[in-house]
Amino acid sequence: MANSFQFQARSWLVFLFSLLSSLMLANILLRPLVDLNPPIRLKKLPQLPLRFRHDGSFKILQVADMHYGNGAVTRCRDVPPAEAPYCSDLNTTQFLERIIAAENPDLIVFTGDNIFGASATDAPESLIKAFKPVKEHKIPWAAILGNHDQESTMTRLELMDFMSSMDYSLSQVNPQGYVINGYGNYHININGPYGSGFVNRSVLNLYLMDSGDREVVNGKKTYSWIKGSQLYWLHSTSQMLQEISPAAPALAFFHIPIPEVRDLWYKGYIGSYQEAVACSTVNSGVLTSLLQMGDVKSVFLGHDHLNDFCGNISGIWFCYGGGFGYHAYGKAFWPRRGRVISVQLGKTGKEWGQVQLISTWKRLDDQNLSKIDDQVLWRSSSSDV
Repeated sequence: MANSFQFQARSWLVFLFSLLSSLMLANILLRPLVDLNPPIRLKKLPQLPLRFRHDGSFKILQVADMHYGNGAVTRCRDVPPAEAPYCSDLNTTQFLERIIAAENPDLIVFTGDNIFGASATDAPESLIKAFKPVKEHKIPWAAILGNHDQESTMTRLELMDFMSSMDYSLSQVNPQGYVINGYGNYHININGPYGSGFVNRSVLNLYLMDSGDREVVNGKKTYSWIKGSQLYWLHSTSQMLQEISPAAPALAFFHIPIPEVRDLWYKGYIGSYQEAVACSTVNSGVLTSLLQMGDVKSVFLGHDHLNDFCGNISGIWFCYGGGFGYHAYGKAFWPRRGRVISVQLGKTGKEWGQVQLISTWKRLDDQNLSKIDDQVLWRSSSSDV
């Protein structure tokens, strides 16, 4: 009897050992398949549509040329010698945190060269680090590409696709229904506040466009330009939006300036004009298109880090963001900076109506986060100033 019991016990132990061994082997064999199919994670969306606040205001922060690399190991360029040993991409992140705290923007627009491809060894990781403060603050944001973003490990299409999938991002690869050059041509509507007659209608429209990177024309290298297919989409979209809300003004954002911006050296400007305008040798007619559309009141640019000026060309203000990032070239003792765009609605009786005022200023990454060059770009009651 005892021998029979011992035999059964040994049999159960052998069975359990065999079962555990099989489970462990299955875990080892199946683990790679599980890792290839991680749990689905849904993108966190901002509250849409974007709309003006209850006080009739809407504020946009333009961040131009972050040039983010690999974080703490990526050194700063063109900073005072005393700061150089301790300066890295983290200074760019800290500046973004400071300006978000000071201005509390409703939307942040990143106007290209968000990462510096030559220094970013892993493009997705650099993008995640660069946009981390925006995600943490749950602020809606939109981005376009510059001429350096694609120099790392992702193509321009892959970059726009990745940014469009990130939390709170409004970025889009391209509009549906159009065959269009570039990646990152799209528009954003800003509706009126709750309780107004424009709660379900846009009172401000934003156009974001891909100005490309580099091209060769007649055997010579030049910067790229906004193409005819993009201008066709832009004009068609503007016409459609103006049919819905005829009085709604618009703002445009792209990275590389148009050739006409160079002439502001002779015509006058507000801010710093410290380097030659680096534009394409090709004039594709962007200014002509904007004037024909009639709704764009100001254009916001990046690319030339030492320029932060605004100048009026044929009634449209063209404004540089100024260099934001610390790994971007700059100028020692000339602080990095970001541009703020403030839009205010007017009132019809006791109710908020259409846009009345568009103004702008810059914030410097100095001890006081100084506010400079506060100016009006457009008033609804008069012609452009």
